[in-house]
Amino acid sequence: GIGGGFTRAGAGCGDGILFANNEKATMQNLNDRLASYLDKVRLLEGDNADLECKIREWYAKVGPSCEPRDYSCFHKEIEDLQNQILCAAMETNKILLNIDNNRMTADDFRVKYETECGLRQNVDADIGNLRPVLDQLASCRTDLQLQCEALTEEMCCLKTNHEEEMKCLRKQATGDVSVEVNACPGPDLRKILEDLRCQYETLMERNRKETEQWYACKAEEVNLEVITSSQEIESSNKQVTELRRQLQALEINVQAQLTMVENLESSLAETECRYNKYLAELQSQISCVEQRLAEIRAEMECQNQEYKTLLDVKCRLEQEIQTYHCLLE
Repeated sequence: GIGGGFTRAGAGCGDGILFANNEKATMQNLNDRLASYLDKVRLLEGDNADLECKIREWYAKVGPSCEPRDYSCFHKEIEDLQNQILCAAMETNKILLNIDNNRMTADDFRVKYETECGLRQNVDADIGNLRPVLDQLASCRTDLQLQCEALTEEMCCLKTNHEEEMKCLRKQATGDVSVEVNACPGPDLRKILEDLRCQYETLMERNRKETEQWYACKAEEVNLEVITSSQEIESSNKQVTELRRQLQALEINVQAQLTMVENLESSLAETECRYNKYLAELQSQISCVEQRLAEIRAEMECQNQEYKTLLDVKCRLEQEIQTYHCLLE
């Protein structure tokens, strides 16, 4: 009864559970099957010990009717099977521990990958936000360059006009003038012209200095803005380069982690296949032990039947002896 139930329990699980998609459920099922195997082996050992005690008691009471069979050769095989089952249980626990560790490591890598993906999205968003600023700075730089060129052209024009006016004034001042006046001498025109020329030159010099100062201030402001824009562009380029480098490093890390996960999955599949083969071997060995126990049980039943037959013969002989005593009396 125990052997048959054990065989049906082993066959009822089926190969579908062993090769289920859920790895955790599969390993849990394997652990449950191994635990049930160990429990049933312990029960079989207890039943076997009880049967051996009963057989020894029967032989002690009745005595051997025939040559007793030696079952000591099976003890070593049973001990070997028990040791193999214990080793299989220890290996299963180690495999489960490794699988849990690998799963925890994969979860950690998955969390890191999701975090890095979030950081990458944030960096892409920041880069997208910085691009309009970069375009605005480029347009501002272009406008400032155009203004600087316009001011340079205006300054050149002012210098040209100033030189032409100075040439005209020099020509007017160096021209020969002969005027005959019969009247009384009037004001000194040369002195007046000299005064006007001095005033005009003073005014021109002052305008030139003011223009140069204004141009220098504007050029300095433009240069400062250009330097600031260049520094900002350079810092943005450095930041973009650093972010690209980080992105490449993260992609390499993610690829390595994916490769590791694939290797772990292949190793897990190989371990499951090897474990299934080992369980099939254990199942076949346990089936052999059950068959042997069934044979032992059948032999015991035969011996019990012989014992009952001998007991019936003994009872009939006692009855006949009792009848002979009565007849003799």
